[in-house]
This record gives sequence, structure tokens and C-alpha cells, in this order.
Amino acid sequence: MRILKQHPKLTAICACLLLCGVIVLVATPKSVAKATEAARPAMTVTVISPAKQTWPVVINANGNIEAWQESLIGAEIGGYALAEVQAQIGDVVKRGQVLAQFSSDTLKIELAQQQAALAESEAAWNEASDNAERIRKLDSNGALSGQQIKQSVLQEQAAAARLQAAKARLAAQQLRIKQSQVIAPDNGVISARSATVGAVVQPGQELFRLVRQSRLEWRAEVSALDAARIKSGQQVSVTLPNGQSVNGKVRKAAPTVDARTRNLLVYVDLQNTSLETAKPGMFAKGALQTGQGDVLTLPGNSIVMRDGFAYVFVLGTGNKVKMQRVTLGRQDTQNVAVNGIGQDAKIIASGAGFLADGDVVKVVAAK
Repeated sequence: MRILKQHPKLTAICACLLLCGVIVLVATPKSVAKATEAARPAMTVTVISPAKQTWPVVINANGNIEAWQESLIGAEIGGYALAEVQAQIGDVVKRGQVLAQFSSDTLKIELAQQQAALAESEAAWNEASDNAERIRKLDSNGALSGQQIKQSVLQEQAAAARLQAAKARLAAQQLRIKQSQVIAPDNGVISARSATVGAVVQPGQELFRLVRQSRLEWRAEVSALDAARIKSGQQVSVTLPNGQSVNGKVRKAAPTVDARTRNLLVYVDLQNTSLETAKPGMFAKGALQTGQGDVLTLPGNSIVMRDGFAYVFVLGTGNKVKMQRVTLGRQDTQNVAVNGIGQDAKIIASGAGFLADGDVVKVVAAK
């Protein structure tokens, strides 16, 4: 104490050393705690590497489902009232089935008149033929003049022509009787009906619409950049609005590209698809398979979506993770095709949604 009193500077130095010791004693536990916290893993994870797989190369497209061919069924005769309509919208019909019937009373009367005219023409021809035959026999004796012979032959020919004309008129009337029935031109389903009992229609007026053979197609709009990759016979998977998938096959592609949309129209036959499953006019998405290629895939639970972008967490040195943005491709029931990482990258397999960029993790073997 005497020494400290005699040396004021030494007193100040001792006081400073004492104060620093207190600070060190107080600060050391907190620093150790922080260091321990920094070294502690954020969570325990397993690590995987992207798998290389051979997947079909596809072109995704949108389009409408339409009838393969829609037949317009109209009236072949006019001026007659519809007496009966036998088909309704949604009916499945067969080729040759009667869809509607015109009133045929007037047509039947006209048919009887033509039959009578034919009988009259046949009688006139028989008479002219008999007269010509008798004159030919008399001509062998030289009893008739050449003018009489020629006249009988002309009368026979005129009677034969009138007979042929009567037969033609009768056939035309029989055809009109047949046309009084509206017949289905093919198998299919009635998709529209404008025929109404009692209506007087004109020739060519539409009465029904028929989806021929109940056959549907998907008309996909493909970018002009992919036009060269489209070939007939390629397999197609079409997703309906209800989520159901149906198979199809490319029948043909349009010979020209739409100048307004710059898209190519591709016609895809839908296989084993009925009008109960899909309807003409539906919008559908699909994928056209144009070949096969190698892709890198990851399980879906290893991918994190943030701010509208896809990310994965890559394991680095010191077990620190780095958040890396990737581009997603096609996916199946479990895996997703990714671009932007290498095959040797070590990706956090699960729990990536709870990590942040720079976190330290503990890696364990996958079970």
C-alpha cells in the first residue's frame, strides 16, 4: 500500500488491470456461448445427388377438343312438313337409321299418278310395237309403201321413248318418297337438332348434326419453333379439365402456320375416348412425345419454392448449405427434372424448407 501511495502512476496501472480482469471474467462466458451456438447444427439432414434418367422429350401444348368430323344432315326435298322427329340430341345412331319423316301423303298420290302414266305408256308402246310388226310382215309382200313403213317405225320408236320417260318419272318420284325420310349417313352421336315437328323446310336446310363414329380429336397449338419436331404417329398424353389423362396419337400437322398466332395446328386422334369422357369444345393441355433424352432428376421434397422460384440447398465445406436457384422441367409421381446443377452436387434431401442460406447442418446416412 505504501508503494502504491508513493507511486500514483503504478496505482492507476493496477486499477486498469483489475478492471480488465473483471471485464474478461464477465465477457468470456457470453463469447463462449455465441461460439458454441454458431457451431451447433441447425438440423440433421440426409444428402442425395441428382439421378440421371432417360425420359421422353415432350412438347407441351394447349388446344381444344373437337369432333373428328361433324356431319351436317339436311333436307333433300322442300315444301313438305315434318311429320315425325325420331332422334334427339345425344342419341347414338347407326348408318341408315331414320332420324325424321316428312309428310308423304302428297308424294304417294304423285307416285300413283306416275305409276298410271307408266301403265299408259306401256300400253301405247305395245300397240305401236304390234302395228310395226304387222307392217314389217306386209312389207315382205310389197303391199305397203315405203312412207307407211317408215311412219310405223317412227311411231314405235316414239312410243318406246315415252315409255322410258314414264319409267324415269316414276323412278324420280320413288326417290322423292325415299328422300321424305331423313337418314343418318354414318354411325355416330347426334350433337345438334333443329328439326321440329310441323315445320316446313327447304331443300338443304340443316336438321341435325352428327359426330361421325363418335370420334374425337385434340387440336393442339404448337409453337412454330417446334414444328419440325412433329411427326405423324407420335404418342400424346392429353389432360382433360377434370384432371383425367387420355392417350392420343398425332394424325397429321397442318401444312401452314397461323400468321396471327405463329402457332402450328396439330391434329391428335384421341384413343378409347368417348363423348361421356370428353366433349367437343373442351380446352385441354397435353404433351407430345418427340423422342427421348437424359435428364437430371430430384425428389420433389428436396426442392423449395420461394418468391415464385425454385431452389435447392447444396452442401458445401464445413457442412454449410448454399441456396441455389434451379429450373424445373417435367415431373412424374415422385421426381422432377431440374436444370442448373451438376450430377455430382450434394443436395439436401428433406427438410430444406426449414433451412436458410449459410446454415450449418449435421449429415447422417439415409435410412
